[in-house]
Amino acid sequence: MIGAVIAAAGKGLRAGFEKNKLLMPLGEKTVLEETVRVFSESGLFDEIVIVASETDEREIQSLFPALKTVRGGATRTQSVLNGLRASRADIVLVHDGARPYVTKEILSDCIESVKKYGSGIAAYPAKDTVARAKNEKITEICGKENIYILQTPQGFYREELLEAYEKAPGEYPDESSLFAAGSRTPRLCKGSPQNCKLTFREDFGFPFRVGNGYDTHPLVQGRDLILCGVKIPHDKGLLGHSDADAPAHALTDALLSAAGLRDIGTYFPDTDEKYKGANSLELLRKTLELVKEQGYVPENASVTILAQRPKLAPYIEQMRRNLANVLAIPVSFVGISATTTEKLGFIGREEGIASYASVLLKKNS
Repeated sequence: MIGAVIAAAGKGLRAGFEKNKLLMPLGEKTVLEETVRVFSESGLFDEIVIVASETDEREIQSLFPALKTVRGGATRTQSVLNGLRASRADIVLVHDGARPYVTKEILSDCIESVKKYGSGIAAYPAKDTVARAKNEKITEICGKENIYILQTPQGFYREELLEAYEKAPGEYPDESSLFAAGSRTPRLCKGSPQNCKLTFREDFGFPFRVGNGYDTHPLVQGRDLILCGVKIPHDKGLLGHSDADAPAHALTDALLSAAGLRDIGTYFPDTDEKYKGANSLELLRKTLELVKEQGYVPENASVTILAQRPKLAPYIEQMRRNLANVLAIPVSFVGISATTTEKLGFIGREEGIASYASVLLKKNS
């Protein structure tokens, strides 16, 4: 008898929804319905057990009245154990409810691996070099040769997995690590990058974000005029705590806004002496790291500089190269335009320079 335990007892807090991410729509169905559908329609399983939290138990039971639903525990390890105890299958595949893109081929290969080798852990080879790090410092370069990205389903003979629970009590990130701690060697089977886990809000179909920024600084004597990291000959420069690079600041705020973060003053306050005279391109580089932590990278950027004088056309290409270098995108993906205000307003009176910026972020896959 072949069964499945689908783990659906988590809260999915990182997705930022008001309810369990598995109960959010993915097309016309919920995420969990799509996941269960693949298992049900595969024709491979005699039994499917869904593990639900107390909060979601009633709603999940209403979605799957013909399936067995059991209450989860405080952790994933405990929840899966509850599912295993409720199962009557000989071979059981444990699967994350948040992986709706699993295929029949992956499920079948996992089952065959259990029959031949006693276990089957869906995985695919790492394409990039993998490293261990602590406090943002690399402690070990693991490379990519013989390195695999583990997924679910993870299949076992049910009694052997229960035995591993008894031999190695504790909490584990997945069943393969628990199985290994119980003195057994897990066997890899065919996974796929497409069998991804929906973790963040953008995984649900929101891969792009747009942000806008604005900055202005007064022109004064005795300061260098720095725009997009280029020192431009002029009788005045912009006044500010840092180098007062207005377009770089506008772009910084655009990045922060698109990523859903606070404004530039929150991260680089003008009351902090360490930012006095700071190179704004370096602040932009630090901002990019904050954006990457949110799971995004820039796709393209557009900057408009408003200045009556000096003429900026000779410096535009260097400005573009500077921004492209920081953002790690092609120069052709950075647009910079310069315009006057036809002598109107504080810019027209040459009292200051202003800048607008827009940026498009994409999900970092």
